[in-house]
Amino acid sequence: MTDPRHGQGRRPARRPNIILMMTDDHAVPAIGAYGSVINRTPAVDRLAAEGMRFDNAFCTNSICSPARATLLTGAYSHVHGMTTLEQSGQKFDARQPSFPEMLQAAGYQTAIVGKWHLGHGGVSDPCGFDHWEILPEHGQYHDPTFLTADGEHRYSGYVTDIITDLALNWLDRRDPDQPFALLIQHKAPHRAFEPAERHRHLYEHEEIPAPATLHDDYANRVGAAAEARMRMSDLLPSDLKMLVPEGLSEREEREWRYQRYIKEYLRVIAGLDENVGRVLHHLDVGGLTDETVVAYTSDHGFYLGEHGWFDKRFMYEPSLRIPLVVRWPGVVEPGSSCDELVANVDYAQTILDLADLPAHERMQGRSLLPLLRGERPDDWRDAVYYRYFEHLDVCHGVQANYGIRTRTHKLIHYPGHGSGQVGASPQTRAPQWELFDLERDPDELHNRYDDPEYAQVVEDLTARLTALQLHYLDTPEHVSTEEPR
Repeated sequence: MTDPRHGQGRRPARRPNIILMMTDDHAVPAIGAYGSVINRTPAVDRLAAEGMRFDNAFCTNSICSPARATLLTGAYSHVHGMTTLEQSGQKFDARQPSFPEMLQAAGYQTAIVGKWHLGHGGVSDPCGFDHWEILPEHGQYHDPTFLTADGEHRYSGYVTDIITDLALNWLDRRDPDQPFALLIQHKAPHRAFEPAERHRHLYEHEEIPAPATLHDDYANRVGAAAEARMRMSDLLPSDLKMLVPEGLSEREEREWRYQRYIKEYLRVIAGLDENVGRVLHHLDVGGLTDETVVAYTSDHGFYLGEHGWFDKRFMYEPSLRIPLVVRWPGVVEPGSSCDELVANVDYAQTILDLADLPAHERMQGRSLLPLLRGERPDDWRDAVYYRYFEHLDVCHGVQANYGIRTRTHKLIHYPGHGSGQVGASPQTRAPQWELFDLERDPDELHNRYDDPEYAQVVEDLTARLTALQLHYLDTPEHVSTEEPR
């Protein structure tokens, strides 16, 4: 008799192995399986061809440390305690409930290799892992140092290759009679981009297509967009790696800077994709492919010239949206896709569900396992909640913002101040709102918040935003700081 919980009627002989590959800043438009027109990613595309591509996956806080804490805990930033970057002074308590610890207690062999970015020493050291070897903060692209329970180790070579080497070495040393969960967390393609030597001249003689909004003038938006320091003109000499040619107009210089920026980014992606291929090949050769769930994602999105920007933080789509591709032979239909709204707060519960383990009561996401089986639960969420806590951060001057994203609209609130968390600027701004009609305006260029045509939409979404914040135990600041609309 087949198990009806598995979409293709085949139940794995034992709990599956789990490999989660998480990158840093890998934007959806730079993945072939998502329709990239700027690069090729054959290894990630293979995963998508053999598994499921999620087309509406989102992060809950578009910055590194909070996203990684959300992955582990299945909770929002205000619950797990990491609202900003670990180097800003916050300390992540790795002893709090997390899926690695729960897997480990249930007999899984667990390991994490690569970027941790949640601090180290004392309570911040990785917890729930039989083996860990992590980069300090962002780490280095070349000849990186890794931290372990036994001290520091430095390796010669390129960080993406080394992370993969360490992960595959651990796989070869594990107990083959017990299931494993391996987190391969890459530094790439985090800025400042430093490609491997073998990719240094990739795309050198090509013109990379620019996004339609590269020359955005930030009209028809609130002041936060124009205020941010993430434009092509804000790229540093270390980003460009050569002097700007003389005699260029402002528009021409922006286009020149974009080409320098995007080519370096894509060169780093090339090394990343090669190493995804190495992992898949290792599973094939070792006979592990059929019994291993492999997922590929990023901690958050990234601006690849959209709105003339680099970096992330804002709730606009390029920063909010993340890739998620999952392969599980015999369960997930090859070449399938899912357009339900999912978020990185769902990952922990999903991984526990894969191992047939219950979620911790504090976890705030929802298992994606029904979706992976091809089911469409009637009560699936119809909106996702996002919150970025830093206010006017030192590097990019982005205002704190939070909001709700449905299939058709996005409502964003800028409270005008930080949340009192570490890293929040004491400066204030007047509270502001943005509403985007994602069907009519997918590039999010026209704020409809004060448009009478959308008055009912604003009212409905504001109420839903408040309800979601209360549901997730967050504070709806707009209720106490502003008069009703």
